[in-house]
Amino acid sequence: MSNQALIEATKTFVKETLKDAEGGHDWFHIERVYKNALLIAKGETVDLLVVTLGALLHDIADSKFHNGDSTIGPKVAGAFLLKHNVDSATINHVIKIIENISYSSNIGTENAFKSIELDVVQDADRLDAIGAIGIARTFNYGGFKNRALYNPEIKPNLNLTKAEYKASNAPTINHFYEKLLLLKDMMNTKTGGKIAKQRHQYMVDFLQQFDAEWEGKR
Repeated sequence: MSNQALIEATKTFVKETLKDAEGGHDWFHIERVYKNALLIAKGETVDLLVVTLGALLHDIADSKFHNGDSTIGPKVAGAFLLKHNVDSATINHVIKIIENISYSSNIGTENAFKSIELDVVQDADRLDAIGAIGIARTFNYGGFKNRALYNPEIKPNLNLTKAEYKASNAPTINHFYEKLLLLKDMMNTKTGGKIAKQRHQYMVDFLQQFDAEWEGKR
C-alpha cells in the first residue's frame, strides 16, 4: 500500500470511528489538527508520514470519553496500522505520539519520549485548543458535561495535579486560566509559537469582554 493510500484509508477509518463523537473531538477536530500539522511541518525536518498518521490518529479514543483509560487510543491505532502492514518503527512512533500528546499526560512529569514529529503534532493539537475555535470547543465541551459557564466564587486552580485536572468539574471559564492561556508558552516549534501568539491574544480579548459583560460594564 502506498503512503497516500494508507493516509486515505486512515482518514476513512477515523471518520467512521468518530462519527458520533462530541463536537470538539470529532472528525473535524482531527482534520484541523492534520492541516495544522502539515503547515507546521513545512518549517521542520520531519518524517511526514509519522506526522500525518500521528495527527490523524491522535484522538482515535480520547481517554475523556473512555472512563479515563489512556491505553485504548494507542491500542486502536496500533491495531489499525498493523492491519495495514505499516512497519513497526512507524507504528511505535505513532503510538508514542498518541501516548504523549495530551496536556494531562505531561502534568507533573518530564516527558520521557521526545521527537520532532511529536512536537509538530502536539503544537497542531494545541493550536486547535486556543483562539476562536478553542473558545467554541471549550464551551461545547462544557455544555456536553453540563458545567456552569462561570462562577466567581470558584477560583481557577493554577496548580492542578494530573488527577485533579482529569477529575475537574469547574466552570468552563476556569479552563482558560487552568490550561488554555498557558499553551502559548508551551509551543515546541517556531511556526506553532507564531500562530499561537495571535490566537492567545484573541482569547485574552474575549475574556476581557466576558468579564465586562458579566459585571454589566459593556
